[in-house]
Amino acid sequence: MFEYEIQQTRATELIRRADQARLAREAVRARRAARRDARRTAAPEESHTSRFRRHRFARAA
Repeated sequence: MFEYEIQQTRATELIRRADQARLAREAVRARRAARRDARRTAAPEESHTSRFRRHRFARAA
């Protein structure tokens, strides 16, 4: 009986950790989406050129 209770406690702890990790991933994903949207809406107003910041291909050596 004691082993069963330990196993139940471990299972509950794993589920709790998985839920916390899922919530953390969702929060990071939401922050990234918010930054992406803010960047997308602010980019045309702040940008004065249509060129990209970085070169598309690396320089040849």
